[in-house]
Amino acid sequence: YQKLIPVKYTWLKFSETVSIDMGILLDPISSMMLVVVTFISLMVHIYSLGYMKGDERFATYYAFLGLFTFSMLGLVIASNIFQIYIFWELVGVSSFLLIGYYYDKPSAVAACKKAFIVTRFADLGFLIGILILSFYSGTLDFNTLIQRLTSPESSELNTALSSSFLGISALTWGMVLVFIGGAGKSAMFPLHIWLPDAMEGPTPVSALIHAATMVVAGVFLVARLFPVLALSAPGALSLVGYVGILSSLIAAVIACTQTDIKRVLAFSTMSQIGFMMFALGVSKYGGEEGLGYTASMFHLFTHAMFKALLFLGAGAVIHYVHSNDMKDMGGLRKLLPITHITFLIACLAIAGVPPFAGFFSKEEILLAAYNHNPAIYYTALITSALTAFYMFRLYFSIFWNKDHNPHAESHGEGGFAMMMPLISLSIGAAAAGFIPFGNFVSSDGKVLSTEFHLQFSIAPVALGLAGIFFAMAMYKKQNAMPDKIAASLSGLYRAAYHKFYIDELYLFITKKVLFNLIGRPAAWFDKNIVDGLVNATGSGTQLISEKIKRMQSGKVQQYAVYFLVAVIGLAVLFIYGIL
Repeated sequence: YQKLIPVKYTWLKFSETVSIDMGILLDPISSMMLVVVTFISLMVHIYSLGYMKGDERFATYYAFLGLFTFSMLGLVIASNIFQIYIFWELVGVSSFLLIGYYYDKPSAVAACKKAFIVTRFADLGFLIGILILSFYSGTLDFNTLIQRLTSPESSELNTALSSSFLGISALTWGMVLVFIGGAGKSAMFPLHIWLPDAMEGPTPVSALIHAATMVVAGVFLVARLFPVLALSAPGALSLVGYVGILSSLIAAVIACTQTDIKRVLAFSTMSQIGFMMFALGVSKYGGEEGLGYTASMFHLFTHAMFKALLFLGAGAVIHYVHSNDMKDMGGLRKLLPITHITFLIACLAIAGVPPFAGFFSKEEILLAAYNHNPAIYYTALITSALTAFYMFRLYFSIFWNKDHNPHAESHGEGGFAMMMPLISLSIGAAAAGFIPFGNFVSSDGKVLSTEFHLQFSIAPVALGLAGIFFAMAMYKKQNAMPDKIAASLSGLYRAAYHKFYIDELYLFITKKVLFNLIGRPAAWFDKNIVDGLVNATGSGTQLISEKIKRMQSGKVQQYAVYFLVAVIGLAVLFIYGIL
């Protein structure tokens, strides 16, 4: 558990005391993230050979994909907080390029701009948080920063705690701002509005960026600074927990109503990342009370496997039927047998059915929540049941329900390049739960014993199975039950289908409030005051130049008059002793 820093060198040196280092930090969580990023990236690169075959910008696509992988790997091994910010922004640029890959498609262009702008607001908070933490700790290095801001004897910690704004310590403000950056990148409420639109990019991109790697960067950031949160800023850690559970529940409810296959998976991703966040929020530092930290990292690992599998499976389905709409699908289990089996494994894993991977990691999160806060635990239990329901609603709508789309038969399942990643990821989704995760990832670096609580697992598994059977009754065969339930819950259903009108609220705030109260006065000031001064300067200069220009008439007699006037003027000045 010793942290390894094999490379560390000075990158920018401003003075003898002020410099910025670059380095590589290898510890349990960065090592785990390296495995996740490299494995998922490899699977997506291979899958894309089949999915993007024949695309006219094939080389550009792989260039963007390579840039993203480089940026993400740089982020997870960064040894200081400034270095992580550099790669954080590179990840944002890569995401922008990949979401907007189909630049001739207006919806994709709008989606990439939306993702970029929303995450810029979050990243502004992250940058201010970095400045606060580095100001009070006197360093950018993670190890030194954590040591100085967690040690009770540290003068830096005492200063950060004694300085306050609105009754909240500067350290807590700094950690809240850093979390805002993480919440934006991880699509946590209310900064989640970019994630569903980001599905406009190629489906393999969604598997890499919006399922397994980039969106969990916020979770990784919170985990990296977890000792500071747990020991010195418990208020900020509580905020992480409550934002996580709220995001998880909201996303699960919305996912139950969506009909676009990729948007269902997008909200599922938001919900599962909410699980990881609230697991960190309910955790303590060290010992059995630190279970939430280990559970969060474990779920990050297993989620990468089954969610990437779900997105790639969705890509195979879309590749076959040429549509994202679940209403255009159905009865594909015999036509896409490999996709069907691997997709089913992923659905069982995310639903928490034993012995698949999601069961072990999700149960640990629920246990951590139960030990910390019963209200969060019961909310998580409901969310877990909803997860099982909407995932099997998706599964039955695609592979059962009704006959397949008749015009899509000639396309085939996708070939070796697309099937091999599905099979590889399905092995991870089925078996990753058996990894003794507590042996190498814990909040304080000590081994966390592996325990299985049979009596505790009964309720989550029972609710998950109930969700599956409810979805089966509604969607395995076409019937009127979904429409009847939607009609009986028309208000809630309509609100959930429209994502609780959060996008409309943002639009109202930006158009009515920001544009009218800030934008219009700013535009008037710019046009009449700023431009007025600039234009007045130009007009004055032009007026003077017009007067001077008249002196250059080209008439000799006019020049003689000027000369005579000048001589008389000089003579007068000499006579009166002025010169």
